[in-house]
Amino acid sequence: MSLLSALNPPQREAAKYLDGPLLVLAGAGSGKTRVITHKIAYLIGECGYKPATIAAITFTNKAAREMAERAAKLTQGDAFNKISTKGLIVTTFHSMGLRMLREDAKFAELKPAFSILDSADAAGIVSEILKTTDKQEIRRAVSRISLWKNELKSPAAALQTAEDDNARAYAKIYDRYDATLRAYQAVDFDDLIRLPAELLDTHAELREKWQNRLRHILVDEYQDTNVAQYRLLQKLTGVRAAFTAVGDDDQAIYGWRGASADNLKQLREDYPHLHVVKLEQNYRSTIRILKAANSLISNNPKLFEKRLWSDLGHGDAIQVMPTRDDEHEAESVVMRLLSHKFQHRTEWRDYAILYRGNYQALVFEKALRNEKVPYQLSGGQSFFDRAEIKDVISYLRLIANSDDDPAFIRAVTTPKRGIGAATLEKLGQVAATLHVSLFEAVFSAAASSQIGERHLAPLVEFCNFINRFEERVAREPAGEVLNDLLKTIDYEVYVFDQDDQRTAQNKWNNVLEFAAWIAKKGEEDEKNLLQLTQTIALITLLEGREESEPDAVRLSTLHAAKGLEFGHVFLVGVEENILPHRDAVDEGRLEEERRLMYVGVTRAKKSLTLSYCSRRKRARESVACDPSRFIDELGDDVRQPDKPTTAEAKASGSNRLAALKAMLS
Repeated sequence: MSLLSALNPPQREAAKYLDGPLLVLAGAGSGKTRVITHKIAYLIGECGYKPATIAAITFTNKAAREMAERAAKLTQGDAFNKISTKGLIVTTFHSMGLRMLREDAKFAELKPAFSILDSADAAGIVSEILKTTDKQEIRRAVSRISLWKNELKSPAAALQTAEDDNARAYAKIYDRYDATLRAYQAVDFDDLIRLPAELLDTHAELREKWQNRLRHILVDEYQDTNVAQYRLLQKLTGVRAAFTAVGDDDQAIYGWRGASADNLKQLREDYPHLHVVKLEQNYRSTIRILKAANSLISNNPKLFEKRLWSDLGHGDAIQVMPTRDDEHEAESVVMRLLSHKFQHRTEWRDYAILYRGNYQALVFEKALRNEKVPYQLSGGQSFFDRAEIKDVISYLRLIANSDDDPAFIRAVTTPKRGIGAATLEKLGQVAATLHVSLFEAVFSAAASSQIGERHLAPLVEFCNFINRFEERVAREPAGEVLNDLLKTIDYEVYVFDQDDQRTAQNKWNNVLEFAAWIAKKGEEDEKNLLQLTQTIALITLLEGREESEPDAVRLSTLHAAKGLEFGHVFLVGVEENILPHRDAVDEGRLEEERRLMYVGVTRAKKSLTLSYCSRRKRARESVACDPSRFIDELGDDVRQPDKPTTAEAKASGSNRLAALKAMLS
């Protein structure tokens, strides 16, 4: 039996097509990961491609991990005589860029042990440049710089094309920010794509090397690519253009962070021989849900016409639930969820409550806690964003790259070593005068004369300590080195001195978990601490911490829910000014908001309930709300109840709650 016989005809066509650039328009739930993994298996098993010449690129570590596992499983089947996928590159855009920069750092005038700054480091540098701690102002500048980098604009180009004084001011901040990063021998997340794209553009030998190495590239979620990612794809594939881009123009929801749905249009213009395959059969949702989704999205102008269909049965009508206010909405949703679970004997993980903004979660968390319902919050704080983990990582970053000034400042002051702010300020002045890093400045003659022996001694001791560990990292196991480091700096004592017993124990447990993960990852991937430190910067959540999804209701923003599916979805706060968002409407981004609503609707497999409030708390006021225009756009097959009076609503809510609690007990 052929490997591809499990695919439907359009899926099979997409998997087999190798005669040039291919765009697979994959509607929600149409099996795009299946197509990508089968195509990888087909290239290796039936077309004789070496695994190391294939790269599949996606946007999250989770998606990459899942794809690699599924491709490996396919090639282990009898149809393939158990072919190995060892060497296959399944990765994120940022990890691919990091791989290229590590290998060709000298072309970017970087040393291989360059640092990767996270968003907090970047904000810290911008804060220094602006001489302000105003979070909103810093966020605006960081966001502007990020958009310029994603458009492959240098500081000079940004200044040249600045449309007003405001833009010119930001372009100057960008210039100083860029110079600071170069001085630190550091890059930020956007550079991991910008720099490889620019290097391939300017160095023919690099272009040739990578084009010869990668014979076929598959890009998932193509509609989410920005200008830099598209250019990188173009440069990597060259004139052969052997690539498969898989995406859905109806799910392009990241315009606000630089993703360009125009990249789909651009493909047609840049590749006149582009072959297009549409996947329209949906394997996720009932006919009613798809009918509403098609009706909604038909209000957007279409680049490619497509209509999702399903043979999963008609399904339940979509319910619309008007509520009085935020608290009533949360209580009503949780009651309906409990009642549904009780009647249908489902699991908690079958349910999701989806909303436009994180701020909406709080009242639902409270309502779920009141009823003792387990829930999981998506897009919460990353393990690596915890202060104690960032403390430890600052040491690792400094050992990897002694020019990393943000890491130096954090490490040298955590735990405290009797090095005060005044000493660090003097050291900063020495470093600025000599144009060297803080670490290097410690050993300069200028430091001895300007800081004085007594204050300089703990700095010299600290730097010598870092140098001793740097000598060990390349030759000793990562876990061993890290455990020794934690003991030497007495980090456990420091944690328990800082906080009450319970908080400190939690923090220390996190550090132990991190150390265990480093040891395990070092052994499994045969990487030393230096290599793992660069990898850490790219991981948003600790891999392997959540081996299986917990049995809990999922609370998530619509953006974070993309790519997921749930049996029963509650889409809440479906009101004008929330969905669509007021700013988006004012800025002419209504189409993207409609796509966001479409993403929400198409997460549901069996049932979908929409809710909105008549009034909502804003600051300390209660403001009147209107149901979203998107509700009417879902078509006629949506069940909207007659609005009850306030008294009726209150009575029916209390009665339903009492009846349900009686049933459950």
